[in-house]
Amino acid sequence: MKKILGLGNALTDILLQVTDEDVKELGIAKGSMNLIDFNQAQAIQSRFAHVRKTMVAGGSAANTINAVAAMGGKAALIGKIGNDDIGTFYREDLIKNGATPLLLLSNMMSGCCTVLITPDGERTFCTYLGAAADMRAEDIGRDAFRGYDIFHIEGYMVQNHELIEKAMSLAKQEGMIVSIDLASFNVVNENYDFIHSLVEKYVDIVFANEDESYAYTHMQPDESVVEISRQCKIGVVKVGKRGSYVMDGKQIEHIGAITSNCLDSTGAGDLYAAGFLYGLSDGLDTRRCAEIGTLAAGRVVEIVGTKLSEETWEEVKRLCALYRGFHRMMFAE
Repeated sequence: MKKILGLGNALTDILLQVTDEDVKELGIAKGSMNLIDFNQAQAIQSRFAHVRKTMVAGGSAANTINAVAAMGGKAALIGKIGNDDIGTFYREDLIKNGATPLLLLSNMMSGCCTVLITPDGERTFCTYLGAAADMRAEDIGRDAFRGYDIFHIEGYMVQNHELIEKAMSLAKQEGMIVSIDLASFNVVNENYDFIHSLVEKYVDIVFANEDESYAYTHMQPDESVVEISRQCKIGVVKVGKRGSYVMDGKQIEHIGAITSNCLDSTGAGDLYAAGFLYGLSDGLDTRRCAEIGTLAAGRVVEIVGTKLSEETWEEVKRLCALYRGFHRMMFAE
């Protein structure tokens, strides 16, 4: 089985269930990702002090890496944390989930992401990067990439052009498959030319939801996945309750969503990527990879946060084992 290495913002998620009016009054776009400073983070915390909180170690790439490890895959994460209690919690959480922490230390406070969850399950991110934003291109070297086969990076890292380009370049020098999750439509809009350059130079797999794919290609999902696949190797466009489109340069596959009671869509894209990359690491074809991702994503929207129960992971593992058996039987024939 191939080993997966992730690079992302090491953030502790603070999940809050709020109203549409709460989000509107903050003056931010519902469903967007917003970078905030320390004072803004403190103000949001104070505003929702009365709201019940759920705190989990997160960050987009970390959610994917943790899920890969929970499925039984071999996975590690590069990130940067502060020398504080939140940083210690973050490191221990990766280890608890079976992932390898490759975490750098900063003098800054560990980063956190306040996730505002509205009744329709939509999430709006208010992110204080803290130590996560202290990661620099000079912090990483080729040694960190040796021994890994797939490199997954979250789109939120594109604000640091030098870091993300160096990381992708090092991964390609090691012969790794490179995947990126486009993260958010506003991230794509703000870094349009740079993201296109990255995809065409380094990327093998692009994960995007409907809004992100439109921002990237200005096309509808079934056309967008064709264009994305043309620029790299595998394009994945997720369309919520309608499932996802996947293309590996040969033909479009449409994978229907599973029936879910959506409570919180936080992490759905991250777990889709985890299922897909886990299947890929086990040698499965793109449709099987997408179906594993679909199951993981469909289950995580039924809970608040991104930590699935052991029973749910067993369900995902059974599907993986079934597909693995099919694959081996076909290969033997």
